[in-house]
Amino acid sequence: MADRRLQVFHAVARHGSFTRAAEALFMTQPAVTFQIKQLEEQFNTRLFDRGHGRVTLTSAGELVMAYAERILGLSEELESRVSELTDELSGILHLGTSTTIASYWLPHLLEGFKRRYPRVIPRVSVGNSQLIETRVMDRNLDVGLIEIITEQPTLDRRSAGRDELQLIVPPDHPLAGARSVRAEQLVSYPLLHREPGNAIRDLVDQFFAAAGIPFEDLNVAAELGSLSAVKHLAAQGFGVAIASAAAIRRAVEAGRLVGVPLSPRLYTPLEVILLKDKFRSRLVNTFADFVTEEIGRMGATEKA
Repeated sequence: MADRRLQVFHAVARHGSFTRAAEALFMTQPAVTFQIKQLEEQFNTRLFDRGHGRVTLTSAGELVMAYAERILGLSEELESRVSELTDELSGILHLGTSTTIASYWLPHLLEGFKRRYPRVIPRVSVGNSQLIETRVMDRNLDVGLIEIITEQPTLDRRSAGRDELQLIVPPDHPLAGARSVRAEQLVSYPLLHREPGNAIRDLVDQFFAAAGIPFEDLNVAAELGSLSAVKHLAAQGFGVAIASAAAIRRAVEAGRLVGVPLSPRLYTPLEVILLKDKFRSRLVNTFADFVTEEIGRMGATEKA
């Protein structure tokens, strides 16, 4: 219900870029520029200073931004309150997940939620845990599913469960038959590492550091932002990797990979995060509750 020009203005101010705002709003950049021009003509003043590849708010723009956040928040709340008068949940859910959660947990979670609430439209963004955390704090996402325990005071976090991390190697690898592996045993092998900012990378670095092995002593063969790439290269023998046991389960069952427990055991948390001071619709609360319960149930089922 909110003025589209305010929505576009808010996106440009948040992203500091007409291009990134257009991408986030699924609009063309000329359309975004036109909406901002109309708003500036209405107020008869410039709202942005443009230069050096980034736009910043003018004094007038800062005032409009303060009101825009209040107006857009109230508009969202109004739509949610009205829709909650009906029994069936509906609407768009802006969801962000880490790459590992997206590869294994998310399909099961969305299937279960869509069966219950078919009129809900999940709009999913995938990235590393730090990126998803940032996007929730920036109000671009309603809910985040991440693999780090956040320390941000503006976020509410719910612990949904945990997932074991294992060494992954092809079946003919010298370590494939081991009952468990220590950090010292892995130093001589090429390591397929995750990209900086990835939660599993941080845990793996801590695993080696706890054994007295600095990052500089690791034989890093590649730093990869794709879990699929990690699994493929590991299966082809290009290096060893440490990955989520849940995310590799199908490859292990198919005989392409072997998962070997680490010593000491290593786990990644599975966390649901929401912004504390952002209005939460019944849809957002229902989804957060569902995910927390379902991940716990799925984890219990796999251990049984």
